[in-house]
Amino acid sequence: MRHEFFPLFYSFHFYLFGLLAIASALLFVTRKSPVAAAMWLVNVMFCLAAEYVLLGAQFIGAIQVLVYAGAIMVVFLFVVMLLNLGHAEAVTDLRGNAGRLAAGFVGLAMLAEVMVLAQSEFAAELTPKAALARQAAEAIDGPGGVIGPIAAPLFREHLLAFELTSMLLLTAIVGAVVIGKKREGGDAR
Repeated sequence: MRHEFFPLFYSFHFYLFGLLAIASALLFVTRKSPVAAAMWLVNVMFCLAAEYVLLGAQFIGAIQVLVYAGAIMVVFLFVVMLLNLGHAEAVTDLRGNAGRLAAGFVGLAMLAEVMVLAQSEFAAELTPKAALARQAAEAIDGPGGVIGPIAAPLFREHLLAFELTSMLLLTAIVGAVVIGKKREGGDAR
């Protein structure tokens, strides 16, 4: 997607979030603690949501955060805690001076970006133009609004896949509860 006002800004952030997603995915698969791995997976989900927003798919980005980084990850962490897989001594990813230095650098870089954009003469051009605002208003006023074109196929043509996915998640949770109950009863390993 090409933006007429900030092509370098969007390109830089597109590649930045892409690299952060790849690095977080590598950290996700290399962690020994399931809790730490799940947190890195949440970071991957947020980076992918930022990619969607930069590509102009704000609704998909919001759904990425709400559904995957929110609901699905809560279910994963619930199962990890239920199975008692996360041990407190194993969750030591970025403790120490190196982690603090990296976090401080990232925080300062983000603060600098916000300050540069706030002082920029192009800050007023970040708001949508009148034509884009008019098109958005027409889309919202139409049947189904903005979400209609996405929701209609999901609940018509792809309803079976949608329901099978929910049944799969429910089965996984029930399986985790059964395994957890067996471990409590003395049948563990």
